[in-house]
Amino acid sequence: MTVVENDRIEWAMSDRELPLDELFEWLETAPEGHKAEVVGGVVYAVPQRDTHWEIVRWIVHALQVRFGMHVKVKSDVRIDFPGHRNAFCPDVAKLRDDAEKNDKGRWDWADVEFVAEVISRGTSLNDYGPKKAAYTTAGVAVYVIADPYTGRCIAYTKPEEGEYTEVVRVPFGTDLDLTKTPLGLVLKTDAFPRD
Repeated sequence: MTVVENDRIEWAMSDRELPLDELFEWLETAPEGHKAEVVGGVVYAVPQRDTHWEIVRWIVHALQVRFGMHVKVKSDVRIDFPGHRNAFCPDVAKLRDDAEKNDKGRWDWADVEFVAEVISRGTSLNDYGPKKAAYTTAGVAVYVIADPYTGRCIAYTKPEEGEYTEVVRVPFGTDLDLTKTPLGLVLKTDAFPRD
């Protein structure tokens, strides 16, 4: 197993491919302040930044304003998505109102309606590549990427046959109109900080 950090440092544990549950038990030893997840069987541990959290906080706030304080919103919580060894911890995930944990005590990818990922330098290719593909396959209706390095948001909507059929790009400071999606909201980006 390989762990890739933001600066591309790799930790080798063994040549044996651990089951995802064992892998996550091991990840509990990751340094504090790091977000860890498994994408295609590779563990990525990325240090969390203030900028990252501020954007996540604004997105969660927008969901709470739109849906109320009882909205099922999760941040950095493991959800196993379709594909080979995909155990993601989305920055923000909104679940269906009637979503319930499965018999393993985890949320099911089929209940995820919205995901937002905030770009980190060391893992940006995952957000634009394999994670986007997994979210599309899972039928996640709205996938938003907020990129504090480029200062823009990208919204992917209407997943069909493994592809998002609509894409909207806006610079930070411009409202991201998601009113014609199942979210039915306008995401204000004027307070999103840049790195």
